[in-house]
Amino acid sequence: MMETKLFNQEWKEIWVIELDSDIFWLEINKWLIHRSLVYQLANARNNIAHTKTRSEVRGSTRKIYKQKGTGNARAWSSRSPTRKWGWVAYGPRNTQNFSIVMNKKERRKALFCALSSKLKNNELIIIDDIKVDSIKTKVMASIFSNLHYEKNLLLTIPTKNDVLQKSSSNLPYVKSILVDYLNIADLLKYKTLVLMKDSLVKLSALK
Repeated sequence: MMETKLFNQEWKEIWVIELDSDIFWLEINKWLIHRSLVYQLANARNNIAHTKTRSEVRGSTRKIYKQKGTGNARAWSSRSPTRKWGWVAYGPRNTQNFSIVMNKKERRKALFCALSSKLKNNELIIIDDIKVDSIKTKVMASIFSNLHYEKNLLLTIPTKNDVLQKSSSNLPYVKSILVDYLNIADLLKYKTLVLMKDSLVKLSALK
């Protein structure tokens, strides 16, 4: 186990909390983190680019003009790939599968490596709780205005909380996410990770 500071809603240190060294004190494996990022982006890819083949394009197959004697290059029908409304040669098809496979243990270790990197680079904040009475963007903005970290925040909450999530949704520098959906892409995109204390229990259950 290792220790780090625990902050309250006013970003004042109130206690020292223990962190699981198997999650927050691993050797940084950049290759594994990169592989996990590629896995996530590839499997989330929505393959929509699609072109028609020779058999799918409608139109006459009649030869446009005779083979010789016109001075033009020889031409096939209006469905030729060289024509405006013809089929596309070697074009993209939405039947192509871009998904890749990665072992679950590797993905879990990559996530822990990213969390360890946040701690070692002083980009991790453990907060006791954030209490907001009603859905107010102004209130959340005032809370984060006192935070002396780079304003590019990933707020991780333990359970669904509509008040927190909706209050922070209009802040361009904050993204709120459930700890169950914590992922490599968001950890790399957002500079500062704000982790609620109760989220640590769920992270420990992933081991």
